Amino acid sequence: MELLTSAFLGQPIWMWLGFLGLVIALLAFDLGVLHRDGQEIEVRESLLLSGFYIALGLAFGGFVWWQLGAQSGVEYLTGFVVEKSLAMDNVFVIAMIFGYLAIPRQLQHRVLFWGILGVIVLRAIMIGFGATLVSEFGWVLYIFAAFLIFTGIRMLMVDHGDADLSKNPVLHFMKRRFRVTEGLHGNRFFVRQLDPKTGRIERYMTPLFLALVMIEIADVIFAVDSVPAIFAITTDPYIVYTSNIFAILGLRALYFALAAIIHRFAYLKQALAVLLVFIGSKIFVADLLGWEKFPAEWSLTITAVILSSGIAYSLWKTAKRA
Repeated sequence: MELLTSAFLGQPIWMWLGFLGLVIALLAFDLGVLHRDGQEIEVRESLLLSGFYIALGLAFGGFVWWQLGAQSGVEYLTGFVVEKSLAMDNVFVIAMIFGYLAIPRQLQHRVLFWGILGVIVLRAIMIGFGATLVSEFGWVLYIFAAFLIFTGIRMLMVDHGDADLSKNPVLHFMKRRFRVTEGLHGNRFFVRQLDPKTGRIERYMTPLFLALVMIEIADVIFAVDSVPAIFAITTDPYIVYTSNIFAILGLRALYFALAAIIHRFAYLKQALAVLLVFIGSKIFVADLLGWEKFPAEWSLTITAVILSSGIAYSLWKTAKRA
């Protein structure tokens, strides 16, 4: 009992175990019950699942509020909204990866499910490393903030357009160094088949596994923005990690609805760029005004205004095209 109440990264061990147990139960229920047969996820089911995950994430925020106080509750909610919004940018990349590798909708859930397991581990490593840096060297937060401002301005000024996956160095490397099948083999990541060069049965990757690798790499790249963003909101590793994971868990379900209407969010990237600049600048603003911390309520309100404005403007501008 004493062990469960002892602190780990600032919070009692029982809170960490409770959160991880909930995530494991959700993933087991998702794969073992809801999608055991690997059927295609329809838009209606996607929206219902997304609503469930969002409600669960908000309910967990209520638990944080009750257990750690109002300040922590607002910081969790702000982090959840910011991470959910930044994670939505992943949808553009995920849709592009699935399209280029010709992954049918009924197999996409399998890739995203195993992808989320990788995200849980990778985010834990990155957040643990970030928390250690911040606790040892407080000035690292200013580097995070400056990086967010630079990234946001760069997103506003540079139009990257549609990336060409045919020139992606990771795909080139994997196809050159490993055996990859030309087509899919059901829901399998690896198969054994005859190698025409050696005349022996060898182990081959399938395009499904390539999609999984590409999505994991994309998440690492996006985490370079999202992890500093959440640390600019709060330095509590528990709030940072839980808000990250709940935002990503729901995004996997929402993907199947968003992928069909992604063109309607044409100006979301600009809104996210402004959001990154705001999150980075509020650390410097708080210092200039002599505040100990930028008010969490203001941060949540301004975040909501930026994102809702970006979404509303996108829907208005693309209404005629739709």
